[in-house]
Amino acid sequence: MSFTVVQRFANLPHTLVFAIAGLMGGISSVTAQPAIPVCQAPEPGEYLLLIVSPTANSQKQLRDALPAEIKTTTCQYLTDTVTRIGGFYKIDDAQRWARYINNIVGLTGIITTKPPDTQPVPAVSYNPQSLGEGYAVLVDYFNRPELVSNVQQVVGGDVGFVSYGQRPYLLAVYTTNQKEAYNTLQQLNNSGFVAYVVDSRKVMLLRSNVRSQ
Repeated sequence: MSFTVVQRFANLPHTLVFAIAGLMGGISSVTAQPAIPVCQAPEPGEYLLLIVSPTANSQKQLRDALPAEIKTTTCQYLTDTVTRIGGFYKIDDAQRWARYINNIVGLTGIITTKPPDTQPVPAVSYNPQSLGEGYAVLVDYFNRPELVSNVQQVVGGDVGFVSYGQRPYLLAVYTTNQKEAYNTLQQLNNSGFVAYVVDSRKVMLLRSNVRSQ
């Protein structure tokens, strides 16, 4: 390839030939960069803090702001490049670090977790049905029905009642749009709710609309 470049530009000054060859080498090195891996799922009961950090500069700023003992990885979450920080087993700890990072670096974080599967689904007298393909944004309401109206205010619409991983949840949004699911998750987390984005095919719809009490 180098021989071909020199032959094609044989009548040009040597400095220009080397510059063109160097540029082509630079293009090759850029295209050879490895793809960013998909984020590893959390362990049951673990809370993940995902900081949206799409550039190398933002990733460096974040690492510089964190203690050296905190392990971070860069990965892909839905359509965003994020810095993954795991190891939290209390929602308050994850929220505290999210606020710290936002205040120090100005980067936005979301909190996600994997719902435990140890609690049975309460008996229902209506006909449950599974959702179709897409994304379901679920809210853990901790058996507090009064939270329904608060979730409705955040999402600006009706809230459903579903079962996922053998546990009941409020259904904030069901959509096939990744960005919409991500935005809703972020809004709910910012409002103090414990919310998740899950594969909607694994969610059982119990009621399409629940009323606040």
